Amino acid sequence: MVMAESEETTRKGPSSQPPAACRRLTVWCKSLVFRGDGYAVFDDADGRMVFRVDNYGVGQGSDMALMDHAGRVLLTVRRRHRKMLSLMPETWEAYNGDVDGKVIDGHSVHHKADGEPRLVMRATKDLCSSSCTVSVLGADKPDLYGLSWSRQDEWSRIYRCGSTGDNTLVAEVRRKLGGPEKTTLLGKDVLSLVVQPGMDHAITMAMLMISNSYR
Repeated sequence: MVMAESEETTRKGPSSQPPAACRRLTVWCKSLVFRGDGYAVFDDADGRMVFRVDNYGVGQGSDMALMDHAGRVLLTVRRRHRKMLSLMPETWEAYNGDVDGKVIDGHSVHHKADGEPRLVMRATKDLCSSSCTVSVLGADKPDLYGLSWSRQDEWSRIYRCGSTGDNTLVAEVRRKLGGPEKTTLLGKDVLSLVVQPGMDHAITMAMLMISNSYR
């Protein structure tokens, strides 16, 4: 027999805590380093800087350093370019921390500044496709995500791929709206990023960097 909950239990029970809210970030597609490529990311709630992204290296190809507000490198994101006329998928990799990339015999070799590098994410994009498949490597099995984007409508979306084929939207980025009524499109280099609860923000930002390079 299932007993009915009392009014007090229903009103103040364990499930009465408010659900976690989405996190809203403003992404400025500019580096804080003079004439460098990158991003500066701010929390809409309090205006503080959350991430910055810079490309310091000379001759480092497409290595990008995702840093926290204090300048500590969280992830190094590298684009492995497809060979000329190759139909093989284009690949992106993200390593934890600050990784120095070198090329030996045509292959990228990574050396982490304070130890062995650890691959945390790999994204692959087929030729002429407007989407990527992403594997985020964990302790057990990889978590699979999908990236999609639209140049015309100026958005990018990140989906978590379920085991039964269902996809759940976990993050979305669009041109940011400003003005008193939030109806005025700001510059193309100012984006609004909405991240769902439970999604890692640094991994989300790395995925945004990848999709934004195509969009």
